[in-house]
Amino acid sequence: METTSTPTHCPYCALQCGMNLSPTPEGGVEVTERVDFPVNRGALCGKGRTAPAVLSSRVRLTSPLVRSGGTLVPATWDEALDRIAGELGAIRAGHGPDALGVFGGGGLTNEKAYTLGKFARVVLGTSQIDYNGRFCMSSAAAGGIKAFGLDRGLPFPLEDIPKTGCVILVGSNLAETMPPALRFFTELRENGGTLIVVDPRRTRTAEQADLHLMPRPGTDLALALGLLHLVVAEGRVDEEYVRERTSGWEEARAAAMAHWPEHVERITGVSVPQLREAVRMFCEPEAAMVLTARGPEQQSKGTDTVGAWINLCLATGRAGRPLSGYGCLTGQGNGQGGREHGQKADQLPGYRKLDDPAARRHVAEVWGVDPDSLPGPGRSAYELLDALGTDIRSLLLMASNPVVSAPRAAHIEERLKSLDFLAVCDVVLSETAALADVVLPVTQWAEETGTMTSLEGRVLLRRRAITPPEGVRSDLEVMHELAARLGVEKGFPTDPEEVFEELRRASAGGPADYSGITYRRLVEENGVFWPCPAPATPTAPTTSASAVDDDGEDAGLDVFPEDPARDEAAPVHPGTPRLFLDRFATDDGRARFVPVSHRPAAEEPDEEYPVFLTTGRVVAQYQSGAQTRRVDELNAAAPGPFVELHPRLAARLGAAEGDPLAVVSRRGRAVAPARITTGIRPDTVFMPFHWPGEGRANTLTNPALDPTSRMPEFKVCAVRVEVVER
Repeated sequence: METTSTPTHCPYCALQCGMNLSPTPEGGVEVTERVDFPVNRGALCGKGRTAPAVLSSRVRLTSPLVRSGGTLVPATWDEALDRIAGELGAIRAGHGPDALGVFGGGGLTNEKAYTLGKFARVVLGTSQIDYNGRFCMSSAAAGGIKAFGLDRGLPFPLEDIPKTGCVILVGSNLAETMPPALRFFTELRENGGTLIVVDPRRTRTAEQADLHLMPRPGTDLALALGLLHLVVAEGRVDEEYVRERTSGWEEARAAAMAHWPEHVERITGVSVPQLREAVRMFCEPEAAMVLTARGPEQQSKGTDTVGAWINLCLATGRAGRPLSGYGCLTGQGNGQGGREHGQKADQLPGYRKLDDPAARRHVAEVWGVDPDSLPGPGRSAYELLDALGTDIRSLLLMASNPVVSAPRAAHIEERLKSLDFLAVCDVVLSETAALADVVLPVTQWAEETGTMTSLEGRVLLRRRAITPPEGVRSDLEVMHELAARLGVEKGFPTDPEEVFEELRRASAGGPADYSGITYRRLVEENGVFWPCPAPATPTAPTTSASAVDDDGEDAGLDVFPEDPARDEAAPVHPGTPRLFLDRFATDDGRARFVPVSHRPAAEEPDEEYPVFLTTGRVVAQYQSGAQTRRVDELNAAAPGPFVELHPRLAARLGAAEGDPLAVVSRRGRAVAPARITTGIRPDTVFMPFHWPGEGRANTLTNPALDPTSRMPEFKVCAVRVEVVER
């Protein structure tokens, strides 16, 4: 038996932890330690360790399915592809290209995300494309672009965190969402630094903090403004930095001064002494960071909330300096790369804007089409899903499960059912795939080669380790076959490296410039940080080859094409681990303060719905659970949903541990057992969102959108809680 292991990366979160896949005597693979990757140094959470379980034919799809007489039945690939192409073509002919919707996912490789955006705009001609990453990092992206002129989740590598003086971690429970990252914060404290955690729950992460602030849900914006007020009042502004490296300070200062400490205490529930202590801890060290996650971002004012935390960094000189800065802890595996290369409603590859004439010309030239043929920006993710069955008559969906993951999920489920035609590409028969007219079984992480971009902005090569089961094809093959059936014979290759070579050209000169990155460099350098421009005089590759041979085994470095990075005479760009040290990505090189003011959540508690609901994840499940809920070990650790509530609220309700509770919002009702803990605010309940059915948390959540990012307000809504009669 072949014993060579294949170095690759975990299929789940944006840490993209390194792992090796080694063959087993039964013909499968097992995860073994890979210590050379600096992010996790061999450590893995339970999800990564058990990831090969989803490769089993026992839990995954291995044949196309076509709806016949109301039931999904096995079909051949030609039958399934012909059905999809025929339906899409007929709907386009009868209702126009914008009657065709496309919905992607933050787990798609860069190659697949790039091709999906190209397929939507070139083959289908539709503007109606977005992806589930809109639900993840869009507010942080919008805030970063406003302030810095560029969005990259972290503008520095994770290895900088233990070396800084203080980190404010806002709305992240990374001890459960990305456990291997917790060691960076443990090392921070071991080195004498401090950790401040902002969360309405005392999570496993908050237990590690030197200071835990527990604001009311939806008040993170007021909290950040209150801290900035104190920075000004206590004379802690870095005046020289503000003068030399920023603009807009006076307006932002005036907005912050309207949020005096006692006022902020009344809004947030965080005491004035705690506010003052947080400012002291943040300002006394030479360097400090603010890191946000979904807590402050998944709000109808998420962009402004991110802007307020960035303003705190700028006023104290904590951005664009070593070991300092603002960063976003990206959630999905390729949430960063997924939004950079074209599956987002308003973007073209390289993080170019779709309504920029120069960007359209550049990308159209790479694609060999007329710039005027490219559609304009379309709807954002929730707005696209909400329009299904009206002017959007069909949907092609890849790597997403909105029946579980979308806000106001029962409504979105009905919109999906109202479509004339739904086609889904997935690894498993998710709750969304079960509604489809055609389901295509596609390859997954260990069965395909492709690149991912981690939360650090590090582009990585995930390599094929095994041959996919018979009957399974890659998403690239699906789009190639559908394009041909819809009249576009060229431009949709199935080889991921050939796609990446085109992506390099399409991204060249854009904000997210990958043109200097090659598969060979990704292997030899353990990833490359973007932006990474190509040498001034690039040489076209002489060949195009995959990183694996036909049997799925690692074929060695000699299969990579020659590239300019291998030419010692060419000035090879090293990549950019740390952004903004010399200038920000704005026209004048200065960071921009953005004046913001607190405003309530779109839905505050009232007499009928007196309690806050907030949602999140647990360590043993991932996102909508479509894959992790098929792993026995993970289900044993986290078998189902629950309602976390404070003993005082439980006493008022007459609820005991394990009692079934109904949580009711204006959008619906969910039922799950009570989990009583003092580690949550008495005015708040928490539900994890991984499960469908009666305990589906997103039945309750509010789709109110941030006006800039179009992010729904997942993290705060008003509910009432009732004990269900046995």
